[in-house]
Amino acid sequence: MTRGPITVFGGTGFLGRAIVRELADAGQAVRIAARHPALPDWAEDGDRLEPVTADIRDEASTAAALAGASAAVNAVSLYVESRQASFEAIHVEGASRLARLARQAGIERLVQISGIGATPHSASAYVRARARGEAAVLEALPRAIIVRPSVLFGPGDAFLSTLAGLTRLPLIPLFGNGETRLQPVHVVDVARALIRLLGEPLTERRLFELGGPDVMRYREILELVLAHLKRDRRLLPVPFVAWRTLAALASALPSPPLTRDQVILMQRDNLVGDGVGTFDDLGIGPRSLRDSLPECLATE
Repeated sequence: MTRGPITVFGGTGFLGRAIVRELADAGQAVRIAARHPALPDWAEDGDRLEPVTADIRDEASTAAALAGASAAVNAVSLYVESRQASFEAIHVEGASRLARLARQAGIERLVQISGIGATPHSASAYVRARARGEAAVLEALPRAIIVRPSVLFGPGDAFLSTLAGLTRLPLIPLFGNGETRLQPVHVVDVARALIRLLGEPLTERRLFELGGPDVMRYREILELVLAHLKRDRRLLPVPFVAWRTLAALASALPSPPLTRDQVILMQRDNLVGDGVGTFDDLGIGPRSLRDSLPECLATE
């Protein structure tokens, strides 16, 4: 690992927390940069952890969080827009600002977290912003590394815990026929990959897509969760046009439980593509969702 601290923006989020822990376990000094930073509950006196208040929408606090750092990770994410935060402000302008300030601070190693499927031609505003953010980061810092994870899972996640909640319903609605293919990846495996990328260079690749070993249909994942929880429920196909209508109605709510972007994302497979860096390039064997269910759903 590097001598100076590594700044993890979004270090209090689901992926950010895992990255911070892996870095700390490796003996690395870490700055946990967030709007409301806090030390993790597992922190010990010997851990070199420094919480700093930073908002990637703000020039001064972002620059301060990067001052003296040897590397940085942008794990800041926004899945639902609000009056206070837009996809453009976080994923494009914020990512561009962070990369530009990192370059000015003399930081050469920056990992930008994006997502599989990022393309400027997507019907989803979220996905388009992710793609423009990648381009903006590489324009400001051409040696930055882009990492696109598939759907993240792990203890305390939003993915499996949401599915487990659905299994309490008498009927479980599917997106379409539930045929969308996913490649869920354990959050700790993604964090381990980032640690490798922040260490000595193992590859000249600048783009990595990280997915787990299992390619599964959405229906299959629900069936696995049901079997693990020993619940017998019927799966009900719901046409995507109905989901789009529900998302449009929900958009009027302060915190919508369903958004148009989420529906769009569920209409496309979320799989690792060809010609990109993968776990294999980093010598990491990711764990499967099937084997991880007991750990992830222990409280259900």
